[in-house]
Amino acid sequence: MLELQEEFEEYAEKAKTLPESTTNEDKLILYGLYKQATVGPVNTSRPGIFNMRDRAKWDAWKAVEGKSQEEAMNDYITKVKQLLEAAAAASA
Repeated sequence: MLELQEEFEEYAEKAKTLPESTTNEDKLILYGLYKQATVGPVNTSRPGIFNMRDRAKWDAWKAVEGKSQEEAMNDYITKVKQLLEAAAAASA
């Protein structure tokens, strides 16, 4: 678990280097997986209809609620790797 935690933290740092062109959908997937990996299941109520940004983030987190923290970490790492590879291919 410790190795996974370290790899997860490494990819959380790498995620900060993703290009501006990363889609909001991909950013929301990463957000949901990150929250599930670090906090666990959703522990707040859903933001109101006029707070679209926070509501979308909450929905992304809620969508992965059934995953264990280890699964969420693995999925997060995989997603960041895919996005970094796609960004590298696009800039080549």
